[in-house]
Amino acid sequence: MTAPDQSPARYRIRIRGHLDPAWSTWFNSLTVTQEEDGTTELVGPLADQAALFGLLAGLRDLGATLLLVERLAADGPAAKRVAAHEREEPR
Repeated sequence: MTAPDQSPARYRIRIRGHLDPAWSTWFNSLTVTQEEDGTTELVGPLADQAALFGLLAGLRDLGATLLLVERLAADGPAAKRVAAHEREEPR
């Protein structure tokens, strides 16, 4: 196993429905946008995998339906979907 990258990664998370703007303070490092298609998008840096899983657990606790999780490329808007098959297998 290699040492994990310590730099924060940027993520795009989309949930079904509009999150009340009052919840924006709970997602302090993320931009919360209510989309016209009836979804809410959260975009921004997360320190590590624990922060990502904590955020996902919080959304679950709110009863949100998760539609999308993308890890955004560091060099621009192109996104890379985070999928189990992309993870490096332990040796």
